Amino acid sequence: MTAAPVVPGPVTARVPAKVNLELLVGPRRDDGFHALATVYQAVSLHDDVTVAAADEWGVSVSGPLADGVPTDGTNLALAAARLLGERYAGDPVHVSIRKSIPVAGGMAGGSADAAATLVALDHLWDLGLDREEIEDVAAELGSDVPFLVAGGTAMGSGRGELLAPVLARGTYHWVFALAEGGLSTPEVYAECDRLREGTDVPEPLCTPALMAALRTGDPHELAPQLTNDLQPAAVSLRPDLGETLAAGMEYGALGGIVSGSGPTIAFLVEDNEAGIDLAVALTASGVVRDVRRANGPVHGAHVIHHRVD
Repeated sequence: MTAAPVVPGPVTARVPAKVNLELLVGPRRDDGFHALATVYQAVSLHDDVTVAAADEWGVSVSGPLADGVPTDGTNLALAAARLLGERYAGDPVHVSIRKSIPVAGGMAGGSADAAATLVALDHLWDLGLDREEIEDVAAELGSDVPFLVAGGTAMGSGRGELLAPVLARGTYHWVFALAEGGLSTPEVYAECDRLREGTDVPEPLCTPALMAALRTGDPHELAPQLTNDLQPAAVSLRPDLGETLAAGMEYGALGGIVSGSGPTIAFLVEDNEAGIDLAVALTASGVVRDVRRANGPVHGAHVIHHRVD
């Protein structure tokens, strides 16, 4: 009797969100992007992305934060699947995303799903790509995508896609305050340009003080070094974010920062117990829509399930 052929079954990859511990925005480049110097940290809010063979390319989204995620060709995970398929002659797949990372929240949820898709398809199609090869493809999709493949803590330059490792000791505990609605990244950058119009904007360089703080593993050292050049623009567009920042500091956070282009606010706390206390206080205050607790750094996109039919 001839054995039935082995058909690769669905592959699921898990991918974290990110927070920018430092986001320094330089002048606009000739290609329209801004020069960036940033330090990323991957945190334990995750999306799960499943890829499976299909008759045609497609994407679907479920989960507690699925609202607002596109299910057409503008979905970055579907774009990632098509790009890798074109490069390696892969057959059509369906991408299923379970969303737990805030949408349009400054935590790179779309980029995370693209990173997970690349990692899952490498496994499904048995491509045998190393991480650098996957990151090269990821860089074509967006500035944050390579970091979500890598995870951990890393420095980004260029438009954020050029990565270098950063020595970070210890585990950091975060409380993320979720706002109503999202913020458009292009609109935040445009507002940043407007607010800085007429000033001399230097080329950005990550600061030694932040690097030194990360080497200590002490959240008390890291908190005063949290910096985001996009924060004034995000608060200008959404003044309520200033109220949230003030509330979090009043309720015991060591430091607070707009995450990426916002509107999610990231609060650094001393430990897990302090995170619970802050989450309860923020929820009871009514100044935020919802809160999530997480820690970092954590691993980047990785396969958690592969079924062989």
